Order: sequence, then structure tokens, then C-alpha cells
Amino acid sequence: MVETVVAFFKEYLTSEMIVFIVSLMPILELRGGLVAASLLGLPWMKAASIAVIGNLLPVPFIVFFIEKILEYLAKHGPIKNLARTMMKKGRSKGLELQNRYPNSILLGLFLFVGIPLPGTGAWTGSLIAAFLGVKPKNALWPIALGVLLACLIMSVLSYALPGAFGLK
Repeated sequence: MVETVVAFFKEYLTSEMIVFIVSLMPILELRGGLVAASLLGLPWMKAASIAVIGNLLPVPFIVFFIEKILEYLAKHGPIKNLARTMMKKGRSKGLELQNRYPNSILLGLFLFVGIPLPGTGAWTGSLIAAFLGVKPKNALWPIALGVLLACLIMSVLSYALPGAFGLK
């Protein structure tokens, strides 16, 4: 998927802009941004900086506004039922987790965002924080630190490992 995005944008944008845009995208996020940077031949420090900024940029907006957006959608529009269900299930599971592990929520959020697996990342971590009822200002640090951990892991996987095996 990353190769397709890179091929599409390569004619129109600089390598740095491609990495930034890929890092902004949900699903691809920083993980895709660093893979794109590696494919484009960007130095890893430059790539890591751009990818982290691109991945963190939407986080405050998601954390601070997703509840208001879901509340609005639950009252208006064609996806009322879906938004209501998401809010209801998310909040009930969030309360259950908060009651069961009151001191581990922020650590779990950090690890969830930081371990680069499919479906994890800053976007999903921000949504989870909102559903868990984590105050937005308390959610920003674990998410930001998780993005930095993911950057470290993905930098090794995208730059150091291929270089060590002579693949680059």
C-alpha cells in the first residue's frame, strides 16, 4: 500500500512532503511514513523527524474533539445508530477497563501506540483514549511517547535491519 501511495505522489511532491502526508494518514501513519522514506532514500534522522511531526499533528484534534463529533453524529445524520453504538460500547468497555486496571490505562495506551502492529497507532490510540474517558491533556503524553517508541522500532526495521543484511 505504501508503494502505491509513494508512486502516486512521486510525480507531484517532494520526498519530504510524501513522508509527511503518509504519516498523517490513518492506518499508514508513522509506520508507513518511515517505510516510504526508506523507499525514497531519505536519511533516517530527517525521515524520523518528518514522520513524527506528521503522525502527531492530528492527535490533539482527535483527542479533544472526537467525543463532540460522535455526540453530534449520534443525534444527526445518516450514521446516528452507528455513532450511538460506538459511544455506548466504547464507554462501557472503557469503564470496565478503568475499574479493572485503574493505574495501567496510560501505560497501556503508550504500549498500544508504541508497538507497531496493524491497527495500532496514534489515530487509534487517540480514539481509545476518548472511549476510555482519559482526559485529553492526560492522553497526549502517552500517545506522543508511544509515537516516539514506534519511530525507534520502525527506524530499526526500515533502515538499520535492511542495511545490516545488505538489502539497501
